[in-house]
Amino acid sequence: MRRTDKELLVKGLKSFGFTVAAMFLGPFLIYEAFKNEGHFLYIPVLILGIFVAGLAIYLGFRSVNIVMDAVFGKKSKD
Repeated sequence: MRRTDKELLVKGLKSFGFTVAAMFLGPFLIYEAFKNEGHFLYIPVLILGIFVAGLAIYLGFRSVNIVMDAVFGKKSKD
């Protein structure tokens, strides 16, 4: 029976923390950009918001993968 890799689990949980931060920051930036469409920073803030929202999706999958590897172990290619 394999034991849980605690260091990898902590790394995954830290990654989940960044994921949650990006999950709130991305939509907030997009909302603020659309609220201030006449402002000269509208396009850069909108692009940054879309990037952070995409980053949240990537980090979510990565975090789940790290936690799964910590709990169940990495797949070996035999």
